[in-house]
Parts: sequence; C-alpha cells; structure tokens
Amino acid sequence: MKRKVGYARVSHKEQNEARQIVALKQQGIEETDIYLDKQSGKDFNRPQYQRMLSELNEDDVLFIHSIDRLGRNYEEIIEQWKHITKELKIDIVVIDMPILDTREEKNLIGSFISDIVLYILSLAAELERTNIKSRQAAGIAAAKDRGVKFGRSKKEITPEFKKTYLDWQNNLITASQAAARCNMGKSTWYRLIKEI
Repeated sequence: MKRKVGYARVSHKEQNEARQIVALKQQGIEETDIYLDKQSGKDFNRPQYQRMLSELNEDDVLFIHSIDRLGRNYEEIIEQWKHITKELKIDIVVIDMPILDTREEKNLIGSFISDIVLYILSLAAELERTNIKSRQAAGIAAAKDRGVKFGRSKKEITPEFKKTYLDWQNNLITASQAAARCNMGKSTWYRLIKEI
C-alpha cells in the first residue's frame, strides 16, 4: 500500500508552517509522516529532508504544498526531483500546482508538460530567493543610511571600567578578573582597552 508522506519547510524559526501542515493533512497525511525543516531553501542540506529521503520507500507518494517549499535553488530542485521520481521511484504531488502530480499522465506528453512546468516554477523559486536577498540588502543599506546600528550595542567606557583598567595595568588583577568585574567577556575587554 502506498504511504503518503508530507514535506514542509519555512525559512526561519519565526515563520509559521501551519498553512502547509493543514494542506498536507487535508491530503490524508498523518502528522507522524510529515517532515518539517525550518531553514533556507538555498540547498538540500536540511536534517528533516535528508531523514525523509532515507525513510522513503519505493511507491510512496511525497506531497509538498508548493515547489518553493521543496527548495529555492533551480538546479538542485531539478536534481532532487529526478532523484526522487526516477531513482527512488516515488511520486511527487505539488498541492498548489495540480499539473505537478507525477501519479497522473505517465505518458510522454504528460511527462513533457510537467517537466516544463517544473523548470519554470523552479526558476521562479530561485529568482524569488535572489529578489528576497536583494530586498534585504537594500533594506539594510537604507537602515544604515538612517543611522540604524546593527549588531551588539557598543559597551561604554565607564569610570568603573577605567578604574578596573588601571588595576589590570598595575598587575593587581588578571584580564579574566577585569572582564568579570565589568560584566563582559575577555575579547570585549581587550577590544575596549584599545579604545582608551
């Protein structure tokens, strides 16, 4: 009997995968047969995806909500699709794109049409990833222009820090003790003493 397996992916831990999980369950997939990764689709080095591949059996059916949930790298999507369908002999169903259902139209024309759609959607997924990165870079640049600071806030050189620095300089305390007294790590301590 064919087992239904679902794969879901979101790019960040903060993103919500509920919509994908609901869509997969509506296909009759048990929650125990749904694999979820919370990381970028730039490649396929994802723990749950790799686990899923190792647990799939011939004639299983893999469901994904949309092609960009599989990945966002054009060449790797095509490579993975072929690996799953041709080498592992597992059908794939893309829920939001019914033409990408390898259970249907197994003749030459059906395969040709689904291949064309797959190539187009895979390209669109990678282009969207490129656009997202471009928009992020533009947003960061605009924020920097407005004076927004990124990273950790800069530690102040306080009078207490200066006193601790003098104790350290006079070999009354070690660098570790000085950093601990100022509630900071040793690397931060060494960075700040260069600014005095």
